[in-house]
Amino acid sequence: MTYFLTSSPCLLGEEKLNSANDFLDKLKAALPSPCSCLFITSDRDNRPFTEGHGYAIKRSFENSSFEFTEYILLDGSNEAEAKELIAKAELIVLAGGHVPTELSFFQKIKLRELIKDFKGVILGISAGSMNSADIVYIQPELPGESREDFVRFAPGLGITKEQILPHYNQVKDSLLDGRRLFEDITFADSYGHRFLVLPDGSYLYGDGKTEEVCGEAWIIENGAMKQIYENK
Repeated sequence: MTYFLTSSPCLLGEEKLNSANDFLDKLKAALPSPCSCLFITSDRDNRPFTEGHGYAIKRSFENSSFEFTEYILLDGSNEAEAKELIAKAELIVLAGGHVPTELSFFQKIKLRELIKDFKGVILGISAGSMNSADIVYIQPELPGESREDFVRFAPGLGITKEQILPHYNQVKDSLLDGRRLFEDITFADSYGHRFLVLPDGSYLYGDGKTEEVCGEAWIIENGAMKQIYENK
């Protein structure tokens, strides 16, 4: 498979794909035109969210000169068809959303096994990119999740070994439960781990032969953070 694990594939506040760091060019080179797309939600029980997020991504593709033969949403209403829908898809989009909620759905439909031999393109968005890791780092996000017994690591999809943290440009100064999200929570969780931190516009690209970070990025490891790439 070819994969693009993004913080966000879209321009902030616009329904259009971000062309930064050769994202559009690489995506167009990897996809047939038109193509069949399967959008996999992060919340199987929230149809309004699934439709809102899913069709906004569809419009972003179409506004960036992509065409679809079909565009199907996968949630709790049709999860029994997951295997068949994945088999005929050329592009799979892994939605953004709440990481543990999405991971629970992925595990329920056995998505890791279903995509093991997938030959198409996978696009991860935020939580979808985080859950693409072999072992996911579930960065606390909602009030109460900074507690010590909140599960921080769990098996993911196994697309990459990288543990991605998205939207750094938006959340770097965030507070959670009265603590700094990065300096007080994430840094402490990084001992013995390596987190790849991406702002919007950056992404992790792989084609089965190579894997590369495209755009600005940082690493958090053993309680410290350092920049490893800058924008072109």
